[in-house]
Amino acid sequence: MSGHSKWATIKHKKGALDAKRGKIFTRCIKEIMIAARSGGDPGMNPRLRTAVAAAKAVSMPADNIKRAIMRGTGELEGGQIDEIMFEGYGPGGAAVLVMVATDNRNRTVSDIRHIFSKQGGNLGEQGSVAWMFERKSEIVIDGEKATEDQLMTLALDAGAEDLRNDGGNWVVVSPPESHDAVLEAIQKGGIATESAEIGMVPKNLMKLEGKNAGAMLRLSEALEENDDVQNVYSNFDIDEKEMEALAS
Repeated sequence: MSGHSKWATIKHKKGALDAKRGKIFTRCIKEIMIAARSGGDPGMNPRLRTAVAAAKAVSMPADNIKRAIMRGTGELEGGQIDEIMFEGYGPGGAAVLVMVATDNRNRTVSDIRHIFSKQGGNLGEQGSVAWMFERKSEIVIDGEKATEDQLMTLALDAGAEDLRNDGGNWVVVSPPESHDAVLEAIQKGGIATESAEIGMVPKNLMKLEGKNAGAMLRLSEALEENDDVQNVYSNFDIDEKEMEALAS
C-alpha cells in the first residue's frame, strides 16, 4: 500500500473526506460519465460497474447515477468531459500521477502546473513517471474485520495476487480484470471493506521524512482540492506516526 493510500485512509478515519461529500459526488459523477461512453449497461461495462459501485458506496442517489450515465452515453446533454493524466515530481523526488476530468483543458493545465510549482514540485513530461506505476485493484479491509486465513481463502481463490498487512489494514491486490470477482467474494464472505478501487499502484516506494514529508502531503492536499482532479497517486512512503501527526 503506497504512502498516498495510507494518507487517504488516515484522513478518512478523521472524517476529512466525509466533510467533502459534495466534491466526492462530483468526482463520482464525472467517472460515471466517462465510463458510460463505452456503454451504458454496467453489466457489460466493467469500468462503469466499478464507478457505479463507488457512487453507491458514498450513498449517491440512484437518480443522480442514472442521469450521469445518460449524460455519458449522450442521451442527455452535458457529457463533454476530457480525461488527462499529469506526471510530475513532488518535494524530495517522489513520483506523482494526477488524473483529471475536465470540461476546460486549458484552465486545468494551468491550475495543475501552478499547484506543482507553488507546493515545491515539478510538472514532468508525458512518460516521465508513469512507468513507475502499475494498474491494479486495491481492496482495503480493517484489520479487525477479518483474519489473514479468511482473506487468503476468499480473495486468492477469486483471483487476487497478493495480500498485504499494512499496519491496521489488510490490502488485497488483484489484476484489474479480477476486481469484481475478488470484491464479490470478500463481500459474500460477510467482510466489510474500507475501500475498493482500481488505480495506479507504485512498483517501489520512496521514503520521505521531515520537511519533505510535510511538503509532499501539502502538495497531495492541494491537488486533491482542485475540482477537476479525480485521483492522485504517488510512491512516497512516510512513517505512519509522522503522517498522523501531520494530519492532526
